[in-house]
Amino acid sequence: MTTASAQISAGSLIREWRTRRRMSQLDLAMEAEISQRHLSFVESGRAAPSRDMVLHLAEQLSIPLRQRNQLLLAAGFAPSFSERPLTDASLAPATAAVEIVLKGHEPFPALAVDRHWNLVSANAAIGPFMADVAEASLLTPPVNVLRLSLHPDGIAPRIVNLAEWRAHLLDRLKQQNDATGDPVLLELERELRTYPSGLKGGRPAPVEPNAIVHPLRLAHSDAVLSFISTITVFGTPLDVTLSELAIESFFPADEQTRAVLERLAKERGGTPKP
Repeated sequence: MTTASAQISAGSLIREWRTRRRMSQLDLAMEAEISQRHLSFVESGRAAPSRDMVLHLAEQLSIPLRQRNQLLLAAGFAPSFSERPLTDASLAPATAAVEIVLKGHEPFPALAVDRHWNLVSANAAIGPFMADVAEASLLTPPVNVLRLSLHPDGIAPRIVNLAEWRAHLLDRLKQQNDATGDPVLLELERELRTYPSGLKGGRPAPVEPNAIVHPLRLAHSDAVLSFISTITVFGTPLDVTLSELAIESFFPADEQTRAVLERLAKERGGTPKP
């Protein structure tokens, strides 16, 4: 790659990310505290951004670490952020922290996923989600939790409010695609949108007037379990793999769900929370 082509490529990437973030040149210039003229020169390739400028613009644009490395390479610089496998010894404290969070959340389900929503780890309470999956290949590693959730031979037949939960998951995935432009996730979104919608009569169910979240309602044995969830990510990651790791923790949305989860924990020999 020549210096000129690197400059053009870096400028084009900055312009692409700025457009994706729906920012004008003036907006980004003001956020970055540089002149609009200089930013225009960088985007057009008439000015070569320094390494610090590339990282500064990437920060203002909230570009993910993986894509920041790509931007640095396009500008002719070495990547700044490492990318290690989760089995690397240097990531042991972080992976141990993940396992502590997962274990500490029992008797309620929690799982960790990578950037493509592939299952990295889960706690012992995840059992109700994995029960009665008709298509065994959906449970063959790497398990994609979105595909498992919405596939007609996966968990979907037991999701009582499938239409609402499907819309929620697809909206989350679309937001992630808007943020990253990851081709694997774009293809996953296209695939998931071909799965049955769960709509009855072509109309979504009305939202309860006093609802605070869209719960996941899952049929399990003779009960319907109701969950709300939270997402946890590492706050200051400098490693690409670590920055893309997320923990989803499920909480009981009603007392019946809590009671069932505590009973299942006792049956596994676990110690339910008081």
